[in-house]
Amino acid sequence: MAASELLPPPLRSARDDRLTALAAELRALPPSCGPVRLVAVDGHAGSGKTTFAGRLAAALGGAPVVHLDDLATHEELFEWTGRLREQVLEPLAAGRDAEYRVYDWTLRRFAGTARVPAAPVVLVEGVGAGRRAVRPWLARVIWMELEAAAARRRGEQRDGPELAGFWAGWARAESAHFAVDPSRPYAATRVDG
Repeated sequence: MAASELLPPPLRSARDDRLTALAAELRALPPSCGPVRLVAVDGHAGSGKTTFAGRLAAALGGAPVVHLDDLATHEELFEWTGRLREQVLEPLAAGRDAEYRVYDWTLRRFAGTARVPAAPVVLVEGVGAGRRAVRPWLARVIWMELEAAAARRRGEQRDGPELAGFWAGWARAESAHFAVDPSRPYAATRVDG
């Protein structure tokens, strides 16, 4: 008998089972953006959106993920909706693959591109992904449930002290954004961040 035959099968966690169930639920939704089921993963900065979106994308068999940090800029933290619409939403709605310009936060300019296939499910993750201007294109809004202060502490720990000034400005901008354009009330799914 080979050594691999002696090992028990990998244990599935409850988290894996919930992700598998959510992936099946998302696949069963009607298309919302042409042939695509566009799903927003929204929440406060530092709430775990990127990590969760990566895990959900894997549960969906490698679904594409659009990171809104790639579309935002230092000067336009929340004014990315035009770029998202023109470079991602409109091509997907027409059944075509999309390609968008990626912002380089170190160089402080757009540098490079990212391709988004018109897959059955496409995830858009980032603060404001479920905002008013995007909701007509969405099949589902998922909200990462973590209080703003706790999310900020997590984000500051992740990014280190050299970005403390950025975080202070970001927190004000994020608070102002959600005050006038909240996403959480529109989330059909809430995930413990």
